[in-house]
Amino acid sequence: MPDLKETKAQRIERLKRSKNPWDHLDEIRQFARDGFGSIPPEWLGTYFRPWGIYTQGDGLGVVGGKNGEGKSVPYFMVRIRIPNGLLTSEQARTIADLSDHFGNGVADITVRQNVQLHWVRVEDLPELLERLWSVGLRTTGACGDVARNITGCPLAGVHAHELADVSSLALALDKELGGNPDFYNLPRKFKITITACPDWCSYPEINDISFTAVRRPRNAILPNAAPTGAAPSDFEGAGFHFSSTSHQSPVTNHSSSSTGRRPALSLPNGPLVTAHPSETGFSLRIAGGLSTEPHLAVKVNAFIRWEQVLPVARAIAEVFRESEVLRQSRDKARLKFLFLQHGWTADTFLAAIESKLGYKLDPAAPEQLPASIHRDHMGVIPQKQPGLFTIGANVIRGRITPSQLRVAADLAEHHGDAHLRATPMQNLLLINIPESRVTSVVQELVANGLPVETNAFVRGTVACTGSEFCKLALTETKSFARWLTEQLEERFPGYQEDIKIHITGCPNSCGQHWIADIGIEGKKIKQDGQMVDAYYFCVGGSVGQFASIARPVGYRCPADQVPDAITRVLAHFHAHHHHAEPLQKFLARHSTESLRSILSAQPAAQTEFVPRDLPSDRVPHNIEDRP
Repeated sequence: MPDLKETKAQRIERLKRSKNPWDHLDEIRQFARDGFGSIPPEWLGTYFRPWGIYTQGDGLGVVGGKNGEGKSVPYFMVRIRIPNGLLTSEQARTIADLSDHFGNGVADITVRQNVQLHWVRVEDLPELLERLWSVGLRTTGACGDVARNITGCPLAGVHAHELADVSSLALALDKELGGNPDFYNLPRKFKITITACPDWCSYPEINDISFTAVRRPRNAILPNAAPTGAAPSDFEGAGFHFSSTSHQSPVTNHSSSSTGRRPALSLPNGPLVTAHPSETGFSLRIAGGLSTEPHLAVKVNAFIRWEQVLPVARAIAEVFRESEVLRQSRDKARLKFLFLQHGWTADTFLAAIESKLGYKLDPAAPEQLPASIHRDHMGVIPQKQPGLFTIGANVIRGRITPSQLRVAADLAEHHGDAHLRATPMQNLLLINIPESRVTSVVQELVANGLPVETNAFVRGTVACTGSEFCKLALTETKSFARWLTEQLEERFPGYQEDIKIHITGCPNSCGQHWIADIGIEGKKIKQDGQMVDAYYFCVGGSVGQFASIARPVGYRCPADQVPDAITRVLAHFHAHHHHAEPLQKFLARHSTESLRSILSAQPAAQTEFVPRDLPSDRVPHNIEDRP
């Protein structure tokens, strides 16, 4: 009997079982000495990824490759993990220097608050990693089948309306799961967010685990538990210490010597009592995700107390790790497929969590879902600390230069407290700026291409990496995004309506087009005998109170016609919307046929539905989270 051919999923699972690459920094150092040609395929395709390292595309995206993946060049993308988006001025300068010295001056802020460098040679990887470790940054777990960067509200600790500062828990989750060899071999990537932001700016609806802060009346004193309404400082006083920055090399910090994981944290013991009439805990949602089969996170009937966050997150990670059914296909391996294909429900998952914990969780508390469209904290924002302000600077397309990073770092150091924040909308915040310094800081940012106030199109546009660097992309997205926003601003000067336009270069939805008012997905079509960039329209996506997945409306057009199509939608909206009706509701009450007619400028009877044509080859998922 002939041997059965090993599937891609089987091969990757075999490779992951045979080696944890975090234990083999020595091999990376050897590759640096011997050059790119010495790197074996299993490192290029599998083992580099948990290190936050991907091979870089040749600039043509998927074109010219095979099996749905384009050609690569002998350079790497390196993703830097920044939990909760918390940065110091020293760290920002280090990233700027690394971008200058090793990355051709290119750095991208991502929708998971990471920073990506490009054009990195294998010869430079050891020095780049060492320099990151020296300032408390790391790349471990930024890619691969692991717990990815822990996201949270970039205004944590300073937001005037947050229920609590939960950045300490974001850092604790990062220490517990990020770079932890216990969770190195998950079926697929695993995304976690925790936030007390009333705007839910870290998008809990599309994460595998989402903790959103909520308050409930305090019904009883809880023995042997940390106070659930406590601030991080209360924990520190009881021996539960958090630090936003570590200056130790990960090589000396864990038994898996090169992971970058800090020792696990332990909660204080003993009866801790608080007299507050209410307590702050968390709602729990699970199994959110976008890609080719979008699924909004499901709420679980549980109230998660402050001290239960880490055990609950670990329990969910264990359930995911042990789900062998998710290891059969790389295309169906995310946590959401337990719900989409294997019959799991919120109650099923709750029972699995409680089985791991060994105790029951309290029922969920009522919560208020956010109604706001924009979740980006832009402009000059008063903090809860009297006399201090946060300044949100727009990083257009998420791409920031080394000089801009240095300017931001200097301003934060000279006028604030030397801290910056990366946001899930690919922007940058400077915090703790005294009122007397606000004007000068804003002027310096604007003078260096980081506008604090901008038009609605720039503010609401997100773009993935695109074919410039990604091997899976069908279209170029970064320059296209800039051109598109300029075109729309020219046609609608001073436009102030809330609008979200998300651009993704392939079906994997790294640009999150499924949750945008207008989401456009990259395609290739033939025009005058030539293959050109094109976009397929999905409209009406939203989150919060109006959460919904965008509808594919059956219309696509060449990239250079996209501004005309969006112009027709906005013109129709302004001519026919109800009083105070937002764009999201306007789109929701229109049929797919009428929206296609508006986009194409053709009568409905003459417009044919164009299917959302996925590539004939299997849609690849090797490179994800590529904002």
